[in-house]
Order: sequence, then structure tokens, then C-alpha cells
Amino acid sequence: MTGETSKAQDIFQDTVREAAFLAAKGEPPADRHWFFREARWRCLEESKTDLQAEPLEMEEYEITPEASLQIEQLEPAQLAIWISSAPEPQRTALALFYLNEFDYGEILDLADLKLSELSRLLVMGRRQFQAWLNMMAPQISKI
Repeated sequence: MTGETSKAQDIFQDTVREAAFLAAKGEPPADRHWFFREARWRCLEESKTDLQAEPLEMEEYEITPEASLQIEQLEPAQLAIWISSAPEPQRTALALFYLNEFDYGEILDLADLKLSELSRLLVMGRRQFQAWLNMMAPQISKI
């Protein structure tokens, strides 16, 4: 989320330090999602001082049956780069959704979103991703 390894490491260490401090006071984090929420908010705070990309309208296409074949042509890093370039809170929603480790309730809690917002962000993100796939792996989309 920070775009810089050193910043991410500092935020991770600060988050673990905060959890240890709370535990030492007899107030350990309430649930396992505390670490995700805390680290995410620290990243967002850190990124407020960085240069911000201007909002950009992206093309959207309906998901095609060939999408899985298009995705197979990508390097894993390409998908990660695409997700990391999405604006917040869409980036968080897409990352948590595609990690496939959290159910919708957990994603809502971690990203501090309402169900309608999460749904809108995922649908929009998947359609934008299909448009990007059509550019990156066009030969499959023309079948």
C-alpha cells in the first residue's frame, strides 16, 4: 500500500509494537483483524503526505468467459501491480477479495465499508480489470 518496502516495514514494526504495548497493559487487540485494520490505517495516513494520482476514468467491460484464459497469460506481478494502482478504498477491497482469505463480513469490517460500497467497488474493479485484460492479452479476447 505504501509503494516502498522500507515504509511498509516501518509500519509493520509500529503495528506490532503497538500490539505489544496494548498486551503489556492488559488490553490485547480485540480480534485477529485488528492487525489488518491498524496496518491499513497507518498506511493510509502515511500515504496522505505522498504525491496522489489524479482521479482517472477507466474503461469498463463486462467480464467475458475468456477472462480466465487472459489471466493465465499474465505474470502474477502484473495482477499485483494492477490492484496496487487502484485508488483507496477499491485497492483494499480488491486485495482482500482476491486474497481469498476473508469472507464478505470480514472484508466489510477490515475495509470499513458498507455492503453496497463493497459490491460497487468490486463490480467496478472487475469491469475495469476486464478492460485492462483486453489490452494486455488481446488475442484471447478476440476469440
